[in-house]
Amino acid sequence: MSCNDNEKLQNTFNEWEEKTLGKALSRFPERKEEFLSGSNEKVNRIYTPLDIENLEYNEDLGFPGQYPFTRGVQPTMYRGKLWTMRMYAGFATAEESNKRYKYLIEQGSMGLSVAFDLPTQMGYDSDDPISEGEVGKVGVAIDSLEDMEMLFDGIPLDKVSTSMTINAPASVLLAMYIAVAEKQGVPMNKLRGTIQNDILKEYVARGTYIFPTKPSMRLITNIFEYCSKNVPKWNTISISGYHIREAGATAIQEVAFTLSNGIAYVNAAIDAGLNVDDFAPRLSFFFNAHNDLLEEVAKFRAARRLWAKIMKNRFSAKNPKSLMLKFHTQTGGSTLTAQQPENNIVRVAIQTLAAVLGGTQSLHTNSKDEALALPTEDSVRTALRTQQIVAYESGVADTIDPLAGSYYVESLTNKIEEEAMKIINKIDELGGSPAAIDKGYMQQEIMESAYRYQKEVESGERIIVGMNKFKIEEEPPKDLLKVDLSVGEKKKRQLKDLKERRDNDKVHEKLETLRKACRGDENLMPYILESVKVYATLGEICGVMREEFGEYKQSVMI
Repeated sequence: MSCNDNEKLQNTFNEWEEKTLGKALSRFPERKEEFLSGSNEKVNRIYTPLDIENLEYNEDLGFPGQYPFTRGVQPTMYRGKLWTMRMYAGFATAEESNKRYKYLIEQGSMGLSVAFDLPTQMGYDSDDPISEGEVGKVGVAIDSLEDMEMLFDGIPLDKVSTSMTINAPASVLLAMYIAVAEKQGVPMNKLRGTIQNDILKEYVARGTYIFPTKPSMRLITNIFEYCSKNVPKWNTISISGYHIREAGATAIQEVAFTLSNGIAYVNAAIDAGLNVDDFAPRLSFFFNAHNDLLEEVAKFRAARRLWAKIMKNRFSAKNPKSLMLKFHTQTGGSTLTAQQPENNIVRVAIQTLAAVLGGTQSLHTNSKDEALALPTEDSVRTALRTQQIVAYESGVADTIDPLAGSYYVESLTNKIEEEAMKIINKIDELGGSPAAIDKGYMQQEIMESAYRYQKEVESGERIIVGMNKFKIEEEPPKDLLKVDLSVGEKKKRQLKDLKERRDNDKVHEKLETLRKACRGDENLMPYILESVKVYATLGEICGVMREEFGEYKQSVMI
């Protein structure tokens, strides 16, 4: 728009406010004095071209598949291929989880997403005293290659894409996956999938860390290097904003903290001698989708544009694929309520729309009963059907970036990018993500956001339907999926049997070779893989690294 056009529009807007709007407000006041987004940013009454007057189409939006990728990372997006419908699943034993995976594939799931139990995430075997009562509870228990063989029994690893939500022991679980593929006759260069492998967000928001920062970053960059040469189709990290958001961060903080962590991983890999264009195309991201539909769409678009600028300007990446922010989305677990759980189906549908309209590459939809327990088969099927209905019936996948050009969405995209960049600059001033984490900056910001949100819910300022408004009397929930404590006893017996059958001399030899490698600066992946192949357990391998690297101690927040 020209200056004259802007001036004319401003005059028309002023006239509308004075005459039309003024009359309406005098008779029918608005519901609230101030409307705020999910990130507590002011939402204007109306948005016009005046709110995006500095937007340059080619520079700020461009076209799908081209820099700055605001409108998507693929030229055809969902017209060419729908997002991967990847349902997160895993509970009890490998055998039981294998049945669930086969069920999901039968129902149309396009990829697998493995949930591991807490002991596995922390690098402990099921027979460790610290694992007591937790085996198989929040995911599947994986102690050895034998468990991984059972987990993927009958599932051809050259035909599926597998995501594994594992962080501190990611190198060990990836090695197990590679070893299972080898036994199936599938070469590692054919494997497709993702390991989360994002330890920085564990220090900030989730807590399943093991080793201190330096050896943790070494393991991560070892995976980058090993996979760039041997497992080229594997996404070597899923830099996660999901858990940061679940801990209480706003949408803007989710973008800022996640991309700051991404910057730290790129820096670490470059410092380890890797070329940015050798590993950056296999970086992936993991975001949350909450209920503020338009803010979430703008968040995804802003994150994509911001990452492209960071990789191009800060790291001088040349490969266009190095500039692409490819991401998986999961609907917001923290938004689900135990009260009136059927309402969660509606919430998940809104969040699914946000992810799809925002251009996600894969999506997991939470089940209605996840605020109460692990999901049942029926509720998982409904969650998957939600994605399928959006894909095949809603029409939103038929055109690319359909909300582009909305005055509100474009203004909000700009705002989120601008505010997130301010936070990234602040983190840079603190010395980067690891230093900011050690100083407690991110943790403190998240705590304050979470506290503010909770106060709003408790005061009724923020309405949660069925929980603090529109409540009903309800019967106690029935038919929930529960994992029996006998699972832990069964796993102990399996481990005892494994240790009696395997060649323990070979296990000892491989673990000692790994120990020596930990003391040097070699890539540890080959040593971990060799240990896995002789059926050394997860706890034994992580135990060696615990002894050599030590354990991370969280900063005390006051």
